[in-house]
Amino acid sequence: MDPQPDITARFEREILPHLDAAYHLALWLTASEHDARDVVQEATLRAFRFFSGFRSGSARAWLLSIVRNTSHTWLQRHRNPASFVEFDEELHDLPDPGLAPDAQLLQQASIEAVHEAIIRLPVEFREVIILREMEDCSYKEIAEIAGIPVGTVMSRLARGRRQLCEALATHPARGGQP
Repeated sequence: MDPQPDITARFEREILPHLDAAYHLALWLTASEHDARDVVQEATLRAFRFFSGFRSGSARAWLLSIVRNTSHTWLQRHRNPASFVEFDEELHDLPDPGLAPDAQLLQQASIEAVHEAIIRLPVEFREVIILREMEDCSYKEIAEIAGIPVGTVMSRLARGRRQLCEALATHPARGGQP
């Protein structure tokens, strides 16, 4: 009996439900929809190739750690590390059509300010904030995904949040006022 169908079925059952989280993480780390799709595809192939070695634990955390590592490798290979990550307008949600036009403009400016501030964070802070605030990972899961101690997760979250607050407090959409 060929073990491949068992591994494939287990992979589909345990890993594929987490592809949305994988894509969101890759999107925030690469800041490009095209790159995020490529990263997730490469990470999924890596996960499948090494899935027979996955024994237990959180399949989501295991996949996200592969996506994280693949994103870092992807960025090193395809981008100049000194280059600035451009803000992508397509990452934003559309304003609520029920809002008045001036309220829509304010809401869109706020959304853009938050996205821009997150994208400008150093990767080590951005990834823990995305994993905690958007993917709802526990500190322990983030530590496992990033390969760092829980204390470092907490420290990076605190520093990343502080940098976000500072960036948003001085953002032109707020009139540069704290």
